[in-house]
Amino acid sequence: MRRLAPLFAAALIAGCASQTPDNAANQSAGDTQAGLPLVIRTNGTSHRFSVEVALTAQDQAKGLMFRKELARDSGMLFPMFPPRTASFWMENTLIPLDMLFIRTDGTIAFIQANAVPYSREPVSAGVPVAAVLELPGGRAAELGIHEGDRVAWGPCAVENRPVKARDRLNFCPA
Repeated sequence: MRRLAPLFAAALIAGCASQTPDNAANQSAGDTQAGLPLVIRTNGTSHRFSVEVALTAQDQAKGLMFRKELARDSGMLFPMFPPRTASFWMENTLIPLDMLFIRTDGTIAFIQANAVPYSREPVSAGVPVAAVLELPGGRAAELGIHEGDRVAWGPCAVENRPVKARDRLNFCPA
């Protein structure tokens, strides 16, 4: 048994080793929910996205760090349960992002356009939000998305109809 102790200790240490940027970048979105439909309604137009969802505190802390690219109609959603004043930064984030802070009524409270990669400067709407959506940098302006526009995700983002149940993956404000 004593001969196995060093092997067990080595395996334990290897399993607990911190994640490097290389393997973080290559890791699939296994800890996130990929492909959730999301829609932003602005000036009579609906802009559709397929987003990953960062549900856990660990997923939210990692976010889009170490990603080298983000498809035009994709992003990452950070639901806040309960709603709270959220603060984000761009540490270890390689690409510029638009950060959209979404109120509990589904309207966009604040947009931080083209957040600077690697910045440790906190970004916040200064009000409690139901979620934060990160899109490729410049995409909100390109689509004419503004503060006050409405956001929904889950079944109603596809079917454009209210859904009774509301949870982190189903946000359909009236």
